Amino acid sequence: KKAATAPRIPPTRLALHHFDVNYSLQLKDQWPSVRAGLLCEQKYGALLNNFSAAHHVTQELELLNATDFVSEAPKKLQRWQQEEAGRGESVSQEGSGEGRMVTQAETSPPLRAAITSNIKCYTFPKGDITRFRPARPATLGLLDYYLMDAASLLPVLALNVQLDDIVLDLCAAPGGKTLALLQTGLCGHLVANDVSISRTKRLYQILHSYIPREITETVSVTSYDGRDWEQLEGGTFHKVLVDVPCTTDRHSVMEQDNNIFHKRRTKERQMLPMLQLQLLMAGILATKPGGEVVYSTCSISPLQNEHVIERAVEVAETEYNIRIHVEDLSYFRTLFQDTFSFFSGCRLGELVLPHLTANFGPMYFCKLRRM
Repeated sequence: KKAATAPRIPPTRLALHHFDVNYSLQLKDQWPSVRAGLLCEQKYGALLNNFSAAHHVTQELELLNATDFVSEAPKKLQRWQQEEAGRGESVSQEGSGEGRMVTQAETSPPLRAAITSNIKCYTFPKGDITRFRPARPATLGLLDYYLMDAASLLPVLALNVQLDDIVLDLCAAPGGKTLALLQTGLCGHLVANDVSISRTKRLYQILHSYIPREITETVSVTSYDGRDWEQLEGGTFHKVLVDVPCTTDRHSVMEQDNNIFHKRRTKERQMLPMLQLQLLMAGILATKPGGEVVYSTCSISPLQNEHVIERAVEVAETEYNIRIHVEDLSYFRTLFQDTFSFFSGCRLGELVLPHLTANFGPMYFCKLRRM
C-alpha cells in the first residue's frame, strides 16, 4: 500500500539540489569546490571592538598568527605595486610597461579609501582553520571582539563612511554590519532599521555589549518595513547599506530551522528578488543626490545579485528620473585576494565564494552612486 503522503524531503536537501542545478551552470568547474565549502564549517573573523579592546587583545591574536586583513591588504598591494613599477621601468616604453602604469593609477585612489578605515578584523591565514576563543569583557565591561564572517565587512568597507556622514543601515539585524559601521568612528548619526521587532532586540543586545552609552546616543534603532523608507525620510542620507533578506545559501544547506527552502516558504522564496528590488529602491530614494548605496546579499544567485542591480538602475531612471552610477569595485579583488576567494565572472559588483582554504562567504556586494 502506498504511503498517503510523499516522504518529506528536508529543506537542506532541497536547497542543495536547487544550488546543484543552478550554480553548476553559473560557476561551472568551480562549483564542486564552492559546494564543499558551503557544506563545511564556516570561517570567522574577529572584528576588534575599538571602544574596548586593549592592546593585549591584538597581541594575543597576533601570537596566534592571526592578522588584521583590512590594514594588511594595502601594505601588500603597495609592495606589489613597487615591485611592478620596478619591473615597468626596466621594460623600455613598450605597451606592457604603459599598461602596468595605468592599472596602478586606477588602483591608487580607492586604495587610500581602504586605508582610512578604522575597522580592524583579524583572520587566520588561508588554510588555517584555528577557531577564535569566544569574546570576553574588557575595558568598561564591553566585549573585546565580535566573531563574524569576515566577508560581511566588505560591504561596510565599500560604503567608505566619511566623517559626520548620516548613515542608514536599512536591514540591520542581527547587527554585525551596524557594529562595523560604528567601529569606523565616523558616523555623524546612524539609523539601524529592521522590520522584525524580535531581531531588533538582538540588535539592542549587541549595541549594549559592545558600544559605550555616549556612542549609542548617536544611533537610532527603528523597526519599520524598509520598503516604506522613502515615505518616512526620503533623500536624507549620505550613505545607505541595503543588506537584504536572501536565500542565505550557507544557512540553507546546513540548518533545518528557519530554512527558506521549507515547502511552506516556497512563495516567499520566489518573491525574494521582488522584495530585494523594493528594498534597494527604498535605499536609493533615501540617499541625497551624490550619496552612495551598497547592496549586499549572502547568496551566489545572480537573480538576487546582478539582476536586482540592473533592474533598480532601470527603475530609478524610468520611474524616478534618477541616474545611478554603478561603481567599479574590482580593486577589492586585488586588495583582498590573500584573504578571500573572489568570483571573476560578476557583471556588476563583487562576489566572495566559499572555498575550503578560505571558507568565508558567500557575500555579494555592489556600490551605487545617486547622481
